[in-house]
Amino acid sequence: MYEHSYPTKRFEITLEFLKKHISTSEIILDLGVENPFSEIMKANGYCVQNTTGEDLDQDQNTLRNAQAKVVTAFEIFEHLLNPYTILQEIKADKILISVPLRLWFSSAYKSKTDPWDRHYHEFEDWQLDWLLEKTGWRIVDRRKWTHPVKQIGFRPLLRYFTPRYYLVYAEKVR
Repeated sequence: MYEHSYPTKRFEITLEFLKKHISTSEIILDLGVENPFSEIMKANGYCVQNTTGEDLDQDQNTLRNAQAKVVTAFEIFEHLLNPYTILQEIKADKILISVPLRLWFSSAYKSKTDPWDRHYHEFEDWQLDWLLEKTGWRIVDRRKWTHPVKQIGFRPLLRYFTPRYYLVYAEKVR
């Protein structure tokens, strides 16, 4: 379905979850610059606008001024220092968020070559749930799944059984 360099399992699960909750008639603001998954959403009939690369920790103007009824934040909250403020500033009625879960057997991801590609947060599911609740969101649906790797060893074996990703659909409490 997708090119081999894409995380096929993650994209398929995320697209299925999106289709379950969001109509193609709803405008989506996707946090983060245009990416392979925003292209997949467009190819499946969704009207998607992306943020333009601004530092969302410091500049929430796009969130304040967006007309979108849905915000998606796939694999971005772990890179932010202050997701609380971002969640408060979202004016949309619906949000879909996916995050990598904290793994007890592996430290948080930090790129050796890209200073921006690092995980400040790797959540436990209850932490994201609480963050959403504290910022005025009600979780309607959630899903977790594993991310096995094609390697041999103790940690790769644990990845077959330990959920790595957490996907949430929530609605704003008015």
